[in-house]
Amino acid sequence: MSAISHNLQAVRDKICAAANTAARAPENVNLLAVSKTWGADAVLEAVRAGQRAFGENYEQEAVAKMAAVKAEQPELALEWHFIGPIQSNKTRPIAAHFDWVHSVDREKIARRLSDQRPANMPALNVCIQVNISGEDSKSGVQPKDVPALARAIATMPHLKLRGLMAIPEPASEPEKQRIPFAQIKQLFEQLRAQGFELDTLSMGMTDDMNAAIAEGATIVRVGTAIFGQRQYDEK
Repeated sequence: MSAISHNLQAVRDKICAAANTAARAPENVNLLAVSKTWGADAVLEAVRAGQRAFGENYEQEAVAKMAAVKAEQPELALEWHFIGPIQSNKTRPIAAHFDWVHSVDREKIARRLSDQRPANMPALNVCIQVNISGEDSKSGVQPKDVPALARAIATMPHLKLRGLMAIPEPASEPEKQRIPFAQIKQLFEQLRAQGFELDTLSMGMTDDMNAAIAEGATIVRVGTAIFGQRQYDEK
């Protein structure tokens, strides 16, 4: 068993244990393998271990990686999620190559993604990124502004609003980790009560996924615990 295969199984076991502890069905928590900074070989190794959904932060790196994976395994059907901050001049390749975008935080970006989504592709699945901890260094819309952005996205023909995403301020204690995740879940339920058909809470990473699962995460984004330390520093 390869290192990545072994790590994937360990992460899946942790997800299962966390879901069981929270009295949730493990199959309702999906694992997104964050492959940013790792090459096509690492993705293919994870694919051989059964992983099919991958998260990327940088569109140029991701598009090249997708092409390399496709060239190696043309018949392979993978799900690609964009999870990084989005610059206005980078929306076209994101709209054309990804299945999901987790990091929509303003109407301008959402509208560009919708306008630039190729007509022959299904609607782009999107999550609104919420700056739940109010950190200046983090992307995301303020909680009070989420309903207005959700209403705007709902009118865009080539987007499908699926839910919310958050990267809370790090905390070491599980009880403190759960607080912002509970706030996101509350906001999610408020939107559902307003008629939005949401099914996705993208929250929780390597160090806090247990707390996220306890508060209702449906997608956890895990990179380091699967692939190891990044191959190069973040941009």
